[in-house]
Amino acid sequence: MDRAAGFNLETSNFQLSLPHPGFPVDSPRRTSPTHPVNSTLLRMVPWMIPIALAAATPSWPGYRGPNSAGTAADAQPPTRIGPKENVAWSIEVPPSPSSPTVWGDRLFLTTFNAGALETRAYATADGKLLWSRGVTPEKFEEYHLTEGSPAAGTAVTDGQVVASYFGSFGVIVHDLDGRELWRHRLPIAETAGNFGSGSSPLIHEGRVIVNRDHITGSSILAFDSKTGKKLWETARPDRVTSYGTPIVWRQGDTTDVVVAGAITMRGYDPSTGVERWILHGLPAYTCTTPVIGDGLLFFAGWSPGKADSPWPSWESTVEKQDKNGDGWISMEEFGAGEAWFKVQDIDRNGRLEKADWDAIGGLMKRGENVLLAVKPGGKGDITQTHVAWKYTRGLPYVPCPLHLGDRLYIIRDGGLMTCVNPTTGQPHYAQERIGTTGSYYASPVGAEDRIYVASLDGKLTVVKAGGTKPEVLHTADFGERIAATPALVGKRLYLRTHTHLYAFQAPQP
Repeated sequence: MDRAAGFNLETSNFQLSLPHPGFPVDSPRRTSPTHPVNSTLLRMVPWMIPIALAAATPSWPGYRGPNSAGTAADAQPPTRIGPKENVAWSIEVPPSPSSPTVWGDRLFLTTFNAGALETRAYATADGKLLWSRGVTPEKFEEYHLTEGSPAAGTAVTDGQVVASYFGSFGVIVHDLDGRELWRHRLPIAETAGNFGSGSSPLIHEGRVIVNRDHITGSSILAFDSKTGKKLWETARPDRVTSYGTPIVWRQGDTTDVVVAGAITMRGYDPSTGVERWILHGLPAYTCTTPVIGDGLLFFAGWSPGKADSPWPSWESTVEKQDKNGDGWISMEEFGAGEAWFKVQDIDRNGRLEKADWDAIGGLMKRGENVLLAVKPGGKGDITQTHVAWKYTRGLPYVPCPLHLGDRLYIIRDGGLMTCVNPTTGQPHYAQERIGTTGSYYASPVGAEDRIYVASLDGKLTVVKAGGTKPEVLHTADFGERIAATPALVGKRLYLRTHTHLYAFQAPQP
């Protein structure tokens, strides 16, 4: 493929022939306008370039694809997928839970490899490694050795730059050929229980936007995607780790950047970072990302607390676990492992005390496990005014909801799928088994009339959309952990397992 091939962007009164992503717009040998366009006009519409490129280039530009929706309008991947079925190619890759990002002939991954945090580019044609760029921070964030990674965030691209966020380092941006454009160091992430950070960046109209919900210094930031200049930073007051990725919600003439966090979901002005609205009533710990569909915004999430897992009193806990009677609980007395102990040890003094216990219990009591729909147009506190409906069964812990066709789908641990009407919240079916069990970290993705769901223990299930219960079309066992969400591009499905990256495509007739 000729990466310098131009393509046309048409507007009402001018036409541009733009270079393929990876070459500077002002490259004299790689642009040939069919009509003269002055530089002032180009500067007036820089945001149009990635939009037009996305329309012309097969892409899955970040976590869960376009706007984290989990769908691609023109995707036609095969139904039957397995380690030896419809494999276009497979390669070994370093373990990390981040997901594939695709732009044209390139696939991007973040990895943690030999002590370095890497952004990698692979050729979509055959899986060949094109380039790898790594950074080694002075200190790595603490992370859970089996459930987390210092390279958990998925890279994002707009066809001109590739942005990666690492909780141990900050933001680093390359062009599509691997040339570093800029980096911005950020304080090392400190997360609840030291599970590690997990949010992925967003690129919107020339801004790289990053959410950092940590136990200290939480904020959402925006940088100029070309220069790295910090454009704004807005503090997020909830001192609790969350793992959701920002999305864009266009509502008529208004565009919001939406972030779901602990207890609340908030909408921000993408130009200034000013908070426009807030909605209360989310789980105490949020792993999922909202999706858009049918003119509404949907959130689904669950975390331990409330009726799902009532928080025991401090008195009953001390009575059971304070073996030496000193009034507090050591890690050895806690008996559930270091990671879980650190989740409860809010002040990080190495002991569980009543203040720690009550703080977590209070957060859980305020948290609400829910699937809900939000109406557009809200300002200020919209909790009582803009919730269209709520549903409380079969809620997911980590996987995001999927809006496909005229339905909304969620998957919870145990392989239980729920399907609701997105405009009313009424279920078509609830908590129906799809034939696999275990936990789910990867989010469901959809193409045509099929839903692809991967479990943490390596089972991939293809479910037919619609109906009064899930119809399983195909199941495959990859024999190793799957935490990354698949990518759908054209006739391909890309899947990252613990140690491999696969491209699947049905043979051409």
